[in-house]
Amino acid sequence: MHSLDFLQEKINTSFDLREDSYFNRAFLREPNELYEPIAYAMSQGGKRIRPLLTLMGADLFQGDLDKALYPAHGVEILHNFTLLHDDIMDLSPLRRGEETVYKKFGTNAAILSGDTMFALAFKYILEEEFVSMSSPLEVISIMNTLNTASIEICQGQAMDMAFEKREDVSIEEYIEMIRLKTAVLLAAALKMGAISSGAKKEDIDNLYSFGENIGLAFQLQDDILDCWSNLEDFGKVTGTDIADNKKTFLYLKALERANPSQKEELLNYFSSHSFDRMEKEMAVKKIYEDLNIRSIAKEKMQEYHDNAMKSLEKIEIDILRKANLIKFAEMLMVRNK
Repeated sequence: MHSLDFLQEKINTSFDLREDSYFNRAFLREPNELYEPIAYAMSQGGKRIRPLLTLMGADLFQGDLDKALYPAHGVEILHNFTLLHDDIMDLSPLRRGEETVYKKFGTNAAILSGDTMFALAFKYILEEEFVSMSSPLEVISIMNTLNTASIEICQGQAMDMAFEKREDVSIEEYIEMIRLKTAVLLAAALKMGAISSGAKKEDIDNLYSFGENIGLAFQLQDDILDCWSNLEDFGKVTGTDIADNKKTFLYLKALERANPSQKEELLNYFSSHSFDRMEKEMAVKKIYEDLNIRSIAKEKMQEYHDNAMKSLEKIEIDILRKANLIKFAEMLMVRNK
């Protein structure tokens, strides 16, 4: 078993655009108008959580890490493609502390480059080197896993957009939306690593469940950080969920617990974009704090974390081999960005 630091370094090195590797040459091509935005998006870095999970999934079952790098690259490109298009839809000016692609290169360039990234994500799984190391069933299963996740992410995004026009969104619907929009890709990343290592179906399914639950906890933490973090730590503008009237877990739970006057105030703020942003953010956060919403959200995070641990326990592998996944899950629970 490799250390978490070793796996992270392997991922970071493989994504280093200064290296003369196949991965980098894929983004240093012509026409420049198409590939420069892609190289820019990929060079912004980020935590590389999803490709790391792919290597962790492979390492859990003593798989070939160099082989697992192919789906790891694919899932990271796909993830960045979704961010690129999400930023257009959300009109987000910053991503990881830098200008978003559409702000820097224009909306049309961002759309086209994003479409290319979507195709490139699947191209890695069909590379001759990866196919030669894999059985046909492995290739098909990994392709299907990434494709299914792609569709589900779009379903989640569609739900998120629909919620903006609805006043009757339930907490259950919100959880399903974030499962689709965020959690399934984390789960798929782990699953692809496990598939590439020839793991048993039952173990793969339990690992996928682990990833889904960690993904739900991850998104709830994201909601909390958007409300109570800052630009320097979070890497993007905070308070956007409140400013954009997003029906997050925080908002929906607050509505559920609010007294009549608090509920009226929340509904009033979240039905308009004409308020002073700072005034609105401070007023909404005051209601959240009065209702103890942050603590309730953290309790929900812990619930999903515990569910993830239960799924991990079911995998028939020595617990020492699970140390990286356990450590990773704990890190997600205390992150500040």
